[in-house]
Amino acid sequence: MNSSNSAAAADTRIDAVASAAEEVARAMGDVQDDLFGAVAEPRPKRKPKFDLEALLDGLNPPQRQAVLHDGGPVVVVAGAGSGKTRVLTRRIAYLVGERKVHPGSILAITFTNKAAAEMRHRVMDLVGNRAKLMWVSTFHSACVRILRAEISRFGMNRTFSIYDDADSKRLMQLVARDLDLDPKRFGVRTIMNWVSNCKNDLVDHDSARARVNGPDEERFLEAYQEYQRRLVAANALDFDDLIMTTVHLFQAFPEVREQYRRRFRHVLVDEYQDTNHAQYALIRELCGSELAAQDGRPEQREADPPELMVVGDSDQSIYAFRGATIRNILDFESDFAGASTIVLDQNYRSTQTVLNAANAVITKNEGRPDKRLWTDAGDGDLIVGYVADSEHDEAQFVAGEIDKLSDDGKSRYADCAVFYRTNAQSRPFEEVFIRVGLPYKVVGGVRFYERREVRDAIAYLRAINNRDDDVSVRRILNVPRRGIGDRAEGAVEELAREKRISFGEALRRIDEINGLATRSAKQLRLFVDFLDAHEKMVAEGQPADQILTSVLTESGYLAELQGSTDPQDETRMENLVELVAVAREFVAGTVGVEAELEPAALPGALPDDFDITAELDLAGGAPEPDPSLGAFLERVALVADSDQIPSNDADDAGVVTLMTLHTAKGLEFDTVFLTGLEDGVFPHQRSLTDQVELAEERRLAYVGLTRARKRLYLSRAAVRAAWGAPQHNPPSRFLGDIPDRLVDWRRTESALTSWRNSSATSSRQSSGRQSWNSQPSRPRPTEREIPSLAAGDKVLHPTFGLGKVVATSGADDNAKADVDFGSAGLKRLALRYAPLQKL
Repeated sequence: MNSSNSAAAADTRIDAVASAAEEVARAMGDVQDDLFGAVAEPRPKRKPKFDLEALLDGLNPPQRQAVLHDGGPVVVVAGAGSGKTRVLTRRIAYLVGERKVHPGSILAITFTNKAAAEMRHRVMDLVGNRAKLMWVSTFHSACVRILRAEISRFGMNRTFSIYDDADSKRLMQLVARDLDLDPKRFGVRTIMNWVSNCKNDLVDHDSARARVNGPDEERFLEAYQEYQRRLVAANALDFDDLIMTTVHLFQAFPEVREQYRRRFRHVLVDEYQDTNHAQYALIRELCGSELAAQDGRPEQREADPPELMVVGDSDQSIYAFRGATIRNILDFESDFAGASTIVLDQNYRSTQTVLNAANAVITKNEGRPDKRLWTDAGDGDLIVGYVADSEHDEAQFVAGEIDKLSDDGKSRYADCAVFYRTNAQSRPFEEVFIRVGLPYKVVGGVRFYERREVRDAIAYLRAINNRDDDVSVRRILNVPRRGIGDRAEGAVEELAREKRISFGEALRRIDEINGLATRSAKQLRLFVDFLDAHEKMVAEGQPADQILTSVLTESGYLAELQGSTDPQDETRMENLVELVAVAREFVAGTVGVEAELEPAALPGALPDDFDITAELDLAGGAPEPDPSLGAFLERVALVADSDQIPSNDADDAGVVTLMTLHTAKGLEFDTVFLTGLEDGVFPHQRSLTDQVELAEERRLAYVGLTRARKRLYLSRAAVRAAWGAPQHNPPSRFLGDIPDRLVDWRRTESALTSWRNSSATSSRQSSGRQSWNSQPSRPRPTEREIPSLAAGDKVLHPTFGLGKVVATSGADDNAKADVDFGSAGLKRLALRYAPLQKL
């Protein structure tokens, strides 16, 4: 598509989005008119009758016990597929409907925004719009709400920016550069991990010196201190700060802590086994009966502790690499006085055969509370086992089984998932799936909000919302190109350092810079005028979508993409159109119909000194409509990473899902292929000599096995390519844990051929079965043929993956191709040498 056509198509898409937004706005205006009319002439509302027996219907005895629990702290040990979400939602409905607990006094913590939304909707289905007054959110979202109200006590403005991982990395790169740290010795990611570990352990930059061990960590400490100084100067917090700062707030200001302890009389925490030390400390501040004061003596709380329920499963603790501490759930009864335990071990997801396999694997871990999953759904099919010659043959087997299940009407593509230990293992599956035309989606690619053009647009909005946000201001200073060079940027940076002001503030004072080129000064002033004009839009209360549209247009960003001949820029245009749609959807949602709740009409009561009317906005349940830029940026900053799972329509065959085992947690599929079961692959090589890490790998296997509802396949490759050479791996020790009676081995090691031959052929010879795709391996030519390629051809590269030819040049031995490999970028390859395969 040429550039003019691309521009026209993009304009058409933007016009379509704008037209749709206007329709939404008109519809929302009509709804608001109706709503205000209803408020002017209130009609009596019929209070729904609460039915406790209906609420408890269908619950097994332990589930019922958890829902009806009354009193001290309780940990609900919820095995995989045991109905924990049902317990949590019905527990909340029981508190509101039967015990008359005020919804505004309930805090429910989940680990993803998606899970929080699901829980809120389920509770609303049970108790109605009263549920909107609850706090149902992630740890980070809850802390943001608290800090927006209280952070001024630490001298920061409530409009602080939230830095995600990419922003933090950029800031740390600047810090490392200015501290003259050798990038080979002090990698940015290594420094960031050290800092993150400090913050997760609640060690701030002032007290981190006690953790320093050796000269390298001395430099880490310097970087931490400078990084934190710049964060504060930018009026920003990173993700680790959100929780650490909230805990420090409660510890430094006991009256604030007591305010929230009086507010939240019921605290529920999901996935408690995945909490780190900072998250644990936050729950202790809110729900503990006492805490050691600064002098070491116990400090008695003013208010009685809230009722605390945590739900989790130590057998599914798989995030130690993110700082999760399994001890939090194992030590719950000793950490919280009077705590009790309820075990949910009846599984409603899998067959008994699958559960027996999972139980056999996890029982090999020492020191775990005894729990064996069981089901009354029957034994089901045997597990299918398969030993392939190579990773490509393993992928062929998986593709053939999925194809056969689909042809036989036993399983749709959407019901199948392929799990592997590391992202790199997806490549052979992608190659084979493409060849046979099997639709699939890899979960874990470049996420929408991590794409360059989306990050640029968000940086513009954040710079407008917070001029002190140096990372955002500097990111978009010369994007699109304005003729502001490194020398001009360095001069502004020097002024900021000299005057001890932010980079954004220094831009307002460029007249104080001596020797600045006239052209550079002019472009800097135009940039400042652009920011000022859009800051005025924010001050006037214009909604986020209008500000975003103006930014993309007035900055010249859209114009640059429209005038580009780079084929990737068409996709970037589409992503920005999507971002505008996201903003408009957000704005439309904030002016939607909210429940008109009169505090006096709500069941239950809060403390006498609690002003529910003043606190409604803080409650996050029924706030005033807030379509502002700041609210939109907060929503974007806290968006969950796990919303990439393909949404397959019930009437559609959908696509096969490929993902890592870590990503698979919390999901379930009718048919699961657990692949790469080899020592050194899964369990991972680094865990083989570390018993703690090996125990976590075993828990990861347990998670993978228990994702399967009906059918489970286990496979491994006898030989797997590693660093360009064949690597012979022994079978995973996890396979040895599973009793033979549970597995139907379709192909065993005794049937292996040379690793160069196709497993399909050897399988047919050894078993007598007609194999799917019995094509023999094609011999490798002694002299490599140069592929004949043209623009539009699809190709496969062993390193860069799948790509599309954009252009070709040269001929014969000098032939070259420009190939767009998506997230790997645009590459110019010499066809004589590049290992490209035309698809």
